[in-house]
Amino acid sequence: MKLVFIGDIFGSPGRKAIAGILPALKEEVEPDLVIANCENAAAGAGMTKKIYKEILSYGVDFLTSGNHIWNRPEIYSFISEKELKLIRPANYPKGTPGLGWSTVTTTQGKRVAILNLMGRVNLLNLNCPFIVADDAISEISAQTDHIVVDFHAETTSEKVALGWYLDGRVSAVIGTHTHVPTADGRVLPKGTAYITDAGMTGAMDSVIGLKSEPVIQRFVSGLPVKFEQSKSNPGMDYVIIELNNEGKALSIENNRRFLKGE
Repeated sequence: MKLVFIGDIFGSPGRKAIAGILPALKEEVEPDLVIANCENAAAGAGMTKKIYKEILSYGVDFLTSGNHIWNRPEIYSFISEKELKLIRPANYPKGTPGLGWSTVTTTQGKRVAILNLMGRVNLLNLNCPFIVADDAISEISAQTDHIVVDFHAETTSEKVALGWYLDGRVSAVIGTHTHVPTADGRVLPKGTAYITDAGMTGAMDSVIGLKSEPVIQRFVSGLPVKFEQSKSNPGMDYVIIELNNEGKALSIENNRRFLKGE
């Protein structure tokens, strides 16, 4: 089984990159499932139902998120809809709208579970992602051995630690949130594919999706500055993972493609 995981979609340039790059990639790779992190898909922060439908129309099968998923008020009215192919981090408190994990059936009839978790270091003080992962995996394992985890976290140490903690119990742990792809993709000893960050899908001539000049001004001056999303040089960071029938990873490869003609 082949899975494609697309790094954080940032605004309209990210959506444009998926529309222009993903169809050809799917023809080439023939993945059984395409997953993408969408928490920044609406102008760099949040998600709307219109954009949700747009992204799925480009060939994405399922969407994960993170701390910015709540930035658009309308998310509260649809994130709990039945059959929604969108989840939020599972370690939000009990009663938070939406689901923290869900299962999907691939084109080949395989059931895959996707679990979304969020780190606590330099982010919100949520429930412990390690303990929440234990509870979720205990329940998920009764349904499928194919479990993909999106760990939306700030620090590399927390991500690496969770990767080792879950090695052999899930198919993959894919880090998101920092928008910068890392070079540490590997299959851990017990069969879990791991990468600290899958990267970003959006304007690559930017500071993690934003126009560079205001960000530099903020760093230099220390004063409040209005940030704007960049639209320059759209591209897509993504990871290809191959799994065996038992849900163990055989390989992981990260890539970046640019939108031709941009």
